[in-house]
Amino acid sequence: MTSVVSSPPRTIRIGSRKSQLALVQTYWVQEQLQKSFPDITFEVHTMSTQGDKILDVALAKIGDKGLFTKELEVGMLNQEIDFAVHSLKDLPTHLPEGLTLAAITERENPADALVVHEKHKDKQIDTLPEGAVIGTSSLRRLAQLRHHFPHFTFKDVRGNLITRLAKLDAGEYDALILAAAGLERLGMSERIHQVLPKEISLHAVGQGALGIECRADDSELLSLLKAIEHRQTRDRCLAERSFLRSLEGGCQVPIGVNTEISGENLTLTGIVASVDGQKFVKDTVTGIANNAEALGIELAELLRQQGAQEILSEIFAVIQRGS
Repeated sequence: MTSVVSSPPRTIRIGSRKSQLALVQTYWVQEQLQKSFPDITFEVHTMSTQGDKILDVALAKIGDKGLFTKELEVGMLNQEIDFAVHSLKDLPTHLPEGLTLAAITERENPADALVVHEKHKDKQIDTLPEGAVIGTSSLRRLAQLRHHFPHFTFKDVRGNLITRLAKLDAGEYDALILAAAGLERLGMSERIHQVLPKEISLHAVGQGALGIECRADDSELLSLLKAIEHRQTRDRCLAERSFLRSLEGGCQVPIGVNTEISGENLTLTGIVASVDGQKFVKDTVTGIANNAEALGIELAELLRQQGAQEILSEIFAVIQRGS
């Protein structure tokens, strides 16, 4: 009689950035997978990315081709880690050959949030005083806020969430604009002074969702990761990423979106704005959620017809000059 020797359970290595928020997100993914697959060991391995190391230069001037993802992707391709957990808004829409977006988790609140200095606790975004110093590292937020509130002063702010809040509390800024999801994930919901309505600030593509990236040929892992996928979030984010990809935009350009699902229908709204907020094109499409990526392409074409490409070309020229 031939005895059957079973293979030992697989150990799966999860890649993460070292920031507090990245680790909170990664440990959450690890916990969800461990619940679903108790016989598999999931280990967290941390890496520093270029975006974590360069903190004294505006994001748009560094460039955005894998700013917070490249080192993790190299780790996957070199078999050092098996998959990586990203804030989906940081993951470029064109992935390296051999890698794929395996799963998208259920989205937290994707909106932008106003966080104010104590002296402005009785204010909202539209009642802050003229000349108020608003901190943001996002051209998307900057463009939209300049469009609605040209009387504010805008100042770049870098560093992790804790560092940014410390600068605010020290009086370097009157207010910050941050992702509501990041504050919520770190247990800092009390710092959210106001959730900005979509009429003021459309959020970043993928904001509030986690993207799980792995090697495209790892069929076993691809199957496992489906356990934490959220279908509606995936449809919404695929539409948003398709829109961004079709405009050949990147994570650091003034492109904002909003998606809503009602029954089988998905509604996608998008904007493209100049950095000074003077040029602004916006439109909306609705269709079947199963055709999410086609909706993104459709909306991109609508905005292109309204001048979106010219706005983006001007922005890219300025960024390439390093202005």
